Amino acid sequence: MTTPSGLATRRTAPRVPASAYFGISAIFHYLGPAFAVLLFARVDVLGVAWLRIAAAAVVFAIWRKPWRLVRRLTPEQRWVLLGLGVVLATMNATFYLAIERLPLATVGAIEFLGTIVLAAIGIRNGRNGIALVLAIAGVVALVDIQLAGAPWGFVFAFVNCALFMLYVVLGHRIANTDRGLSGIDQLAAAMLIAAVVATPFCLGSAIPALTSPAALLAGVGVGVCSSVIPYVTDQLAMARLRRHTFALMLSILPAVATVIGIVVLTQIPTLQELTGIALIAVGVLIHQESKE
Repeated sequence: MTTPSGLATRRTAPRVPASAYFGISAIFHYLGPAFAVLLFARVDVLGVAWLRIAAAAVVFAIWRKPWRLVRRLTPEQRWVLLGLGVVLATMNATFYLAIERLPLATVGAIEFLGTIVLAAIGIRNGRNGIALVLAIAGVVALVDIQLAGAPWGFVFAFVNCALFMLYVVLGHRIANTDRGLSGIDQLAAAMLIAAVVATPFCLGSAIPALTSPAALLAGVGVGVCSSVIPYVTDQLAMARLRRHTFALMLSILPAVATVIGIVVLTQIPTLQELTGIALIAVGVLIHQESKE
């Protein structure tokens, strides 16, 4: 059943397919972090994470004024937003700690592993089962993961994987909240919570950037590209897709990470990686959204 918030979301752009929103999210999901990697040379990794979260929180605060939601939320919904805020803060920090140590495409492939579970839960027919197998095969072909050389990088990457799965679950929940609450407004509130959670742990590392206009501007750009555009378009897609379908579509993220790595970080893919991208594309293409 479509919730009031889902109907409101669909009315904002009725002619735009959910896949288009997801495509925008996928591009910016790794475009922002690719720029963040370049910023690591000037600002500590946790400082970059704080700039991303804080910049996004400020943008959302000005745009959505999420504090107006407080009186309309039930205690349960407040706990969901608190949980999402903690997840966003921790997920962003561990993601940056991972990509500081590992190639972006490798972290992207590990990040997809958690979503395999979410996609598998929603399988209802053989066609979607084949789609999931192709997507998994594509990820395996895309990145040859070797648990050596950067152990802490893999620790952070797998923690980020688990947190990303929680983000999908909680994000989908707020995108389909009853009582007519906007998913984007709730996302804005969660981002403010994330900024509060991250500040004690990350602000100290960001202080050098606060005295450098160029670094500060770059940090704001990373925040908009990484936490505003992709999370908003995620909400627009989640309100129109079942959770398992959204999770399967996330399999294109490692492929997008590879392409962004080529363009921004000059990381050229091999034939095996290109094969992986093709398998993922076919898997997503043949997946059939459930009508139930």
